[in-house]
Amino acid sequence: MTFNYLHQVNEALDYIRSKCKQAPEIAMVLGSGMGDIALEIRNAISIPYSEIPNFPVSTVPGHAGKLVYGELGNKKVVAMQGRFHFYEGYSMQEITLPIRLFGIWGIKKLLLSNAAGGMNPGQELGEVMFIKDHINAMGTNPLIGPHLPEWGQRFPDMSQVYKKDWIELAMDIATKAGQKNSRGVYLAVTGPTYETPAEYKAFRNLGADAVGMSTVPEAIVANQMGMDCLAFSVISDLGVEGKIVSINHEMVVEEVKKVANRMQGIIKEFISKI
Repeated sequence: MTFNYLHQVNEALDYIRSKCKQAPEIAMVLGSGMGDIALEIRNAISIPYSEIPNFPVSTVPGHAGKLVYGELGNKKVVAMQGRFHFYEGYSMQEITLPIRLFGIWGIKKLLLSNAAGGMNPGQELGEVMFIKDHINAMGTNPLIGPHLPEWGQRFPDMSQVYKKDWIELAMDIATKAGQKNSRGVYLAVTGPTYETPAEYKAFRNLGADAVGMSTVPEAIVANQMGMDCLAFSVISDLGVEGKIVSINHEMVVEEVKKVANRMQGIIKEFISKI
């Protein structure tokens, strides 16, 4: 399994390298409703996931399913317009294959984004929460299985997954741009159901500020491979008692799109400064 997986990652990377000659400095994974940030990339080369060998394909609305390579903030970047989720039926290894690919490509800087349900009473819809730590409540881990030493430690330290000075920088840029923001703990579940009121309460009692269905597997793999990481959630619904309403995916995407334009500028400035 290990050899086959490594072969799959390398085969996908070889194809991407045939289109993109220079390794990018920064990789981005753009979650629900955030894909338009890739439109800011100059001299862009766009590759549909369906063309990349061994790449999963996004099946969720709001995830365009394209890899976009080019320049942003005077840096070479590669952006995933949409990610893969465990609830789509992919394995943990499949949903983190792009992160393995980025690591082998030599990328050391990673930006992750998602839409999440806010459970902190001080949060508002459209707020951006920069992730300072996470709780893995998915019941599994992308590092389970055979280990390749060249990918990092078998038992990686997880005390500093998200780069603290990057969080400070991003929060400062966001505040100056007029974007309400905070920092908090993100809890990941498998989905695809949204949370019950009792689950919101339980997760809040565990110390989480927001809950979602992604990001943590990618962050775990990136951390093992020695990549610096910034991650943020756009609070797209509220899991606070008295504020819980019936929601659907379309509502989540629409809420994220309300702040996506502002986040384009924030991310561009952030990239230029790291």
